[in-house]
Amino acid sequence: IMDAGGAWYAGLGVEKSSGTKIFSVSGHVNRPGNHEVEMGISLRTLLEEYAGGVRGGWDNLKGVIPGGSSSPILTREACETVKMDYDSIARSGSMLGSGAVIVLDKSVCVVRALARISRFYRHESCGQCTPCREGTGWMAQIVTRIEAGGGRAGDIELLEELCGNISGKTICALGDAAAMPVAGAIRAFREEFVYHVEHGRCMVE
Repeated sequence: IMDAGGAWYAGLGVEKSSGTKIFSVSGHVNRPGNHEVEMGISLRTLLEEYAGGVRGGWDNLKGVIPGGSSSPILTREACETVKMDYDSIARSGSMLGSGAVIVLDKSVCVVRALARISRFYRHESCGQCTPCREGTGWMAQIVTRIEAGGGRAGDIELLEELCGNISGKTICALGDAAAMPVAGAIRAFREEFVYHVEHGRCMVE
């Protein structure tokens, strides 16, 4: 940038998302790492050409968390065409966030992954705001119980209600960060939650 100037840098990327971004790709890829690329690159190109491809091949992809643990998960269908810029990811129902791309293959139980994420946000809550303090605890407790085989009728709807009672109702954004992955996982992989509740175990072999 010092050599070529700001106009040159602004010419990279796409409209409203100019320049480059460092994407930290982790999870089930063959070559995890940090990759600085132009904004607007396709997610599939990022994974296949920079991160060495999905473990077991593209058909083994289950979903991608595109912007850190607080961003809603994208299904494989969305990953086929989505571009890595702010507007495109927002239209897909998620957010680009930190650019921490977490790749999940078909061996992953989404409920189990969400239970771990929910416990993290429960731990991170400072406790100042009641919706976050109480809500993150309830979400972590419910998701963990579902994952352990103790799911009850109405748990999924209760989680959705909790997300609505937390989002936008806290002083800082941690409440939103805790609620979005829960709502996104249920939206994208509801059948896995239903199976857990109905059968008391994961549908992933």
